[in-house]
Amino acid sequence: MLSGCGYQPSSKEAKKVMGDTVSTKVIISMTDPENTVLLKDALDEAVIRRFQTNLRHSREAKTHLEISLRNVSFGALQYDSNGYVISYRTTINLGIKRITKEFTKNYNAVGNYDFTINPNAIITDQQRFEAIANSATKALDSFVAQVASEGSRQQSK
Repeated sequence: MLSGCGYQPSSKEAKKVMGDTVSTKVIISMTDPENTVLLKDALDEAVIRRFQTNLRHSREAKTHLEISLRNVSFGALQYDSNGYVISYRTTINLGIKRITKEFTKNYNAVGNYDFTINPNAIITDQQRFEAIANSATKALDSFVAQVASEGSRQQSK
């Protein structure tokens, strides 16, 4: 006789909460419109990969996600022997509103991403873009974990 531990991947637990169809909307930040635009692609990719669900227009979706960029910051992590910054941490704070027919729930998601640069160099646009995209993806992963936790609690009831 075979038995298992009952492990469920987090994507399966999250899908219980999110449903088969999801729509996304990123609220453009008037104080940081450039970084907000970067979030849309990362959000859509996260929804497809992490929730294993389909993106739909808001009229056709069971769940609607509204994401707002609360804050993006770059902080020095490490200096070389001459005092030049050689490593940075990007931190992004997202506000996520999950809307269904039954209710609306708000979440806070934070993601960090560390990267290095050459001594006495500035952060290039490409490095900045990658840092924001990676930290946004990590913030969305924390949101997935929150939703998966809700899904596992629903199962145990």
